[in-house]
Amino acid sequence: MSDTHGFQSVGVPREIKSDERRVALTPDGASELHALGKTVLVEYDAGLGAGFANGDYEAAGAIIVDSAADAWGAELVVKVKEPQDNEFTYLRSDLTLFTYLHLAAYPGVATALCDAGTTGFAYETVTDDNGGLPLLAPMSEIAGQLAAQMGAHHLSAHLGGAGLLMGGVPGVLPAEVLVLGGGNVGWAAARVALGLGANVTIVDRSIERLIWIDEHKFSRLRTLASSRAAVARAVASSDLVIGAVLVAGGRAPVVVSEDMVRTMRKGSVIVDVAVDQGGCVETTIETSHREPTREVHGIVHYAVGNMPGAVPRTSTLALTNVTLPRIAELAQKGTDHAIASNSHLGNGLNTRNGEVVNAVVAQSISR
Repeated sequence: MSDTHGFQSVGVPREIKSDERRVALTPDGASELHALGKTVLVEYDAGLGAGFANGDYEAAGAIIVDSAADAWGAELVVKVKEPQDNEFTYLRSDLTLFTYLHLAAYPGVATALCDAGTTGFAYETVTDDNGGLPLLAPMSEIAGQLAAQMGAHHLSAHLGGAGLLMGGVPGVLPAEVLVLGGGNVGWAAARVALGLGANVTIVDRSIERLIWIDEHKFSRLRTLASSRAAVARAVASSDLVIGAVLVAGGRAPVVVSEDMVRTMRKGSVIVDVAVDQGGCVETTIETSHREPTREVHGIVHYAVGNMPGAVPRTSTLALTNVTLPRIAELAQKGTDHAIASNSHLGNGLNTRNGEVVNAVVAQSISR
């Protein structure tokens, strides 16, 4: 069936990015699509890392297929992460792909999608009536919480950190945590860092957002209007810096320069959550869950590109909660009717007919 009138088959491949254990659809999600009359093709053991067995999908009406090629052979394929290099061979002109693409950070994926003529929808550029990014929000919440947890963990001396306990103890000062960006990621990170007892400063360019944070803040939380000089001073005095800067669909701006990193105390930690969008710290290079950190100028850098993959059960459930309505809409209506009737879903369209069609994404790639 053509993508003008809907898709009959929905494929769910197993994720192959390093240490990625999430899956794009839960068994309950598969059940919903099956009830709509869709054929759901789930690759063997695709859900195992998130705690969902093949039998769970079969009980929901899905069909377990033996190979990635079989799952990718569906008309509509849903994933978690952008296609990896050895998945490019599955891309084709009659395929519609719905996943996190982050093309600004992975221009090679954009090239592959365009070369194949694949229609690519990106979770991270789908919008809502409030100007938000609803398919990014739950992963932002999870990544923000993890950023504070991982930052606290890597301040331990045996992991290269300064040997600091985030909350200190009576008579010993707590750690100083700087959060760059007060959006979903930053706010989640700040809440967890505060819960661990740290002193926290949130920096943001938006005074309106800082007012909101100030109205909802806890003790030990400070806000700071962003400027280069202010960020430089704050970075130099921080034990943990969490990069949570986002430009929807675009490459993250570099907020922390290499010179600023050099001013930090040895053993301090940087967690760059913006790595999926290229990173907001100049010294960031993407790492993996298997090897999550690297040291630059004596500073521990944590820059895992799929942070929510560390908690795949929670992440998969949270992701399906928000993606399923859009997956169902796309499957029922097809690309043309879906984007004509839902401009917010239309904002998720990144590639079609060999071109990058989202203006912000295209501009970011061309830089």
